Amino acid sequence: MKIDSGSTAWMLISTALVLLMTPGLAFFYGGMTRAKSVLNMMMMSFVSIITVTITWVLFGYSLAFDTVGEGDGFLNKLVGGLDNIGLMGVNEAAYNDTFPMMVFSAFQLTFAIITVALISGAIADRAKFGAWVVFSVVWASIVYFPVAHWVWGGGWLTQLGIEDFAGGTVVHINAGAAALALALVLGKRAGWRKEPMRPHNLTLVLLGAGLLWFGWFGFNAGSELAADATAGLAFMNTQIATAVAAGAWLIVEKIRDGHATSLGVASGAVAGLVAITPACGFVDPWAAMLIGLLAGAACAYAVGLKYKLGYDDSLDVVGVHLVGGVIGAVALGFVAAYPFLDGQNKGLFYGGGWTQLGLQVLGPVAVGGYSFVVTYILGKIIDKTMGFRITAEDEVAGIDITTHAETGYDLGTFHASGVAAPNGPAVAPAGKKVDA
Repeated sequence: MKIDSGSTAWMLISTALVLLMTPGLAFFYGGMTRAKSVLNMMMMSFVSIITVTITWVLFGYSLAFDTVGEGDGFLNKLVGGLDNIGLMGVNEAAYNDTFPMMVFSAFQLTFAIITVALISGAIADRAKFGAWVVFSVVWASIVYFPVAHWVWGGGWLTQLGIEDFAGGTVVHINAGAAALALALVLGKRAGWRKEPMRPHNLTLVLLGAGLLWFGWFGFNAGSELAADATAGLAFMNTQIATAVAAGAWLIVEKIRDGHATSLGVASGAVAGLVAITPACGFVDPWAAMLIGLLAGAACAYAVGLKYKLGYDDSLDVVGVHLVGGVIGAVALGFVAAYPFLDGQNKGLFYGGGWTQLGLQVLGPVAVGGYSFVVTYILGKIIDKTMGFRITAEDEVAGIDITTHAETGYDLGTFHASGVAAPNGPAVAPAGKKVDA
């Protein structure tokens, strides 16, 4: 096996960066929930690492990325490779004679993990943990793996010519459509629109957003699968679009509400990251600024649609990931320039005609429609068999204590030697005296 040590090192680093995004998402989502739900929300991200990793090793990688030949049947072409189950033989292969195929598999695994974790934000506070575990396994198997095959693994959307550099369609539109379906299946939280359900810890939200921003460079630049000029372009465009989107969200808040918020800057940054993902290696920096501006402003308004349309998307997965993903994917049909890639179709503004624009609309419609329908059916099956939602009593008491027998914060009296109780005098261990 022939490999390039520099490319291998770059891909290992990118893989680690993308994996870091899921704990970052746990912080981001955890801070946005109420205090009584923070641990459950974070656990839904962490358990996705477990379930998707196991599923990927057993059959996910082969479904998504096994080569589908001309002699293979329709089912192979639709859902992916059915010949080599698991990771058999992967360790002996190389990707384009540059880095081990096992590294490529690990890199793609991290995308599958975070896609599943993203969905959980829409059903915060009210989903049974066991039902979520089952959902994560089945959804990855029948939605994510086939969609990854369609777009990246040689499937029908690949053959048509759809462009998705790092996952705007595969990850964000896919997860956003699934989030909408699950929000409809589980219904609204108890007290929704009647009780304040504000984020309980905005410092965690900002920490999570920072980790996502950091890890996203591996997500986007790493998707070039080489340390070259396109990776550098993807890196820079990621930074540009994210910064512009965060600023645009703050401007919308200031004009609409009279103040700019920390939640707004975090949400705007994520919206920019989402929107630039499918386009980062295919557009010029000016287009990255435009995409970021559109995403930041549009998503700032889109998160309010749930109140008008009556669905309870707890942490705005639909408004940020579905809407942002669509903006980025469709924008390619207009502004794709492919600065370093010869022979690729260009966008409408670069003389590419209407064909690529049509494909960039088809991708979100096909993936979003498939994800929504299958997720809704899957959610209903789980709900009817094992139940997907916790009881009303458990929801009011708090899912952390009723499901996990833990709380995110112990705000009672400290029991260490000579420490002061909150808002009170010093507390001494039994048999000792401490001066007040």
